[in-house]
Amino acid sequence: MSQPGLKILFLVWGGVLLIALSIVVASRVSAPPAKPLPVYGAVTNFSLSDQDGRIVSQADWRGQICVVDLIFTRCLGPCPVVSATMSQLQAALPASPPVRLVSLTSDPAYDTPEVLKKYGERFGARPGVWTFLTGPKEMVRQLAMEELKLSMADKPPAERATPVDLAVHSTRLVLLDPQARIRGYFDGETTACIPAILAAIRQLNEEK
Repeated sequence: MSQPGLKILFLVWGGVLLIALSIVVASRVSAPPAKPLPVYGAVTNFSLSDQDGRIVSQADWRGQICVVDLIFTRCLGPCPVVSATMSQLQAALPASPPVRLVSLTSDPAYDTPEVLKKYGERFGARPGVWTFLTGPKEMVRQLAMEELKLSMADKPPAERATPVDLAVHSTRLVLLDPQARIRGYFDGETTACIPAILAAIRQLNEEK
């Protein structure tokens, strides 16, 4: 092929490649934005103790994304599974901006700060990342049921399969935005929820 012919060939194929690249870039740029996460409610003020005996309130959650669950340490059912999911979520969280994990006990009479601290250590809870909360039962019930909209009920003694079969409660993980608004619920009994939580966290970070 002559030199002019080669130049034309290069120009043609160069143009084809440029058009193809433009289409790819345009398709990515014009891709519709992710659907905004819904707002299911908001957490108002509360006052509970963490695993180190420090008082925690709703103000401590403001400005941070939080993932909250409901467990109790004597639970032989789904609680260890949910806590294992939280542990794996902790390992997958981005280093920045920080995300707080919070576990609220439904058995505060037994789950003192000391008991919760030992429970957290079993699952590799990192200080400053994963917090465990306990306090007056009515305050716990209000936060869990009225604020976070999680089910929680004591089992009557006659219905308990074992002495520590104390309660029936939700195993969902609750995602809160930096304004302490509820933005998502996820199934805590499977680690399959982790990619969806991480994607939702990225979306909340983009809202700021």
